[in-house]
Amino acid sequence: MAASVTQPPPAAVRHQAPEGLVPGAVLAAVALGALGVLALWWRDTAFVSGAAGWLSGAGRISGLLAGYAAPVLLLLMARIPLLEREVGADRLARWHAFGGRYLVGLVTLHVLTIVWGYALTDGRGVVGEGVDIVLHYPDMLKATAGTLLLFATGTLCARIARRRLGYDAWYYLHLATYLAVALAFGHQLSTGADLGDGPARPAWYALYLGTLAVLGWYRLALPYLRDRRHRLRVAEVRPEGPGVVSVFLVGEQVERLRAEPGQFFRLEFKAPGLRWAANPYSLSAPVRPPFLRFTVKDLGEHSAAVAKLRPGTPVRAEGPYGAFTGRRQRRRKVLLLAAGVGITPLRALFETLPGELTLIQRARRPEDLLFQDELAAIAARRGAAVHPVVGTRAEVGDLGAVLRRLVPDLARHEVFLCGPEEFSADAVRALHAAGVRRIHHEAFGF
Repeated sequence: MAASVTQPPPAAVRHQAPEGLVPGAVLAAVALGALGVLALWWRDTAFVSGAAGWLSGAGRISGLLAGYAAPVLLLLMARIPLLEREVGADRLARWHAFGGRYLVGLVTLHVLTIVWGYALTDGRGVVGEGVDIVLHYPDMLKATAGTLLLFATGTLCARIARRRLGYDAWYYLHLATYLAVALAFGHQLSTGADLGDGPARPAWYALYLGTLAVLGWYRLALPYLRDRRHRLRVAEVRPEGPGVVSVFLVGEQVERLRAEPGQFFRLEFKAPGLRWAANPYSLSAPVRPPFLRFTVKDLGEHSAAVAKLRPGTPVRAEGPYGAFTGRRQRRRKVLLLAAGVGITPLRALFETLPGELTLIQRARRPEDLLFQDELAAIAARRGAAVHPVVGTRAEVGDLGAVLRRLVPDLARHEVFLCGPEEFSADAVRALHAAGVRRIHHEAFGF
């Protein structure tokens, strides 16, 4: 299982569809859907009069948009191959996070304006009106429970709180949003004035049931079928550096996974303490049937336990996912810029991307440099350059100056970047200042 070095593909830049086509089409489709939802309110509203009317109208609009946003956000994270490949998991996650805050804001506005508007209409106090709505309107007890669950999940998964959560806790908390959406669905139809007769009601059912079907297929059925087909298991766990190991998996027909260098899988190791948690890990080498290789750094309980896995441990793999692949390449000159365990996907790309490649690997200590022998062998075979940059930030100095010194024609390069958040932010600023315009970034955050 020693890593072998293969010849790179012909040194010709791949010609693909325009890079922003699919992301732009997705955002356009979401926007058109939102306009269609607003049209429902417009169709059923002859006029708006008085404070009660304006408040109730705002409540109806925000409720419709919230009801539309919920399944859209679930679809963004449904792991649809086209979106994962063309948009990218990290960009989808950013859209999902932004949309989640938007959804919580809409639900808050919906609750406040509907209760206040109904209270003015009925000539009652806001508290009394709210209690009456919850206790006596159809499906409102379930909707209230779903709303409280959504608020609790949103608070716990907010950026500040998320820093204190491990990936596993964050993952399971997110599953609670599925229950929140399900609990709130009924009241949208039973009390929603804009989803009565006509095509709106079947369209709403189609949106939610279609989302359920997509989630069921890509999140449950397809991983199960692939698990049965490939029967992946641990073949070897090999130390690579301080707190870093490579995990070699062996399986059947792994070439049918069609995994590309730069992509990642969500791996669930069926061992004590690791079951029921599918964490993301990048391929650290091109797929060589029957083997897959992943390199894992000890960043928490899950990744630390991976180092103790025994050969033969069954593995359930979801994927491949991610758009951080050679499909993004447009120029012959490519700089691969890595820090820490961010070298993992770049090591696979270094072996397979066509063109003239330079790889810069950033580490604090010499022992933290990973894959040195492998990278040197690949560089020698294909005439590429490898530059280790070792030391603290104070010792290394300005990152932009380092990059310009090591890559004199930096502005003519396309860059694939992967590393911790702080390093990546510094690198992007330095690259932009140097005139680099094509930067592909793989984010670590969740």
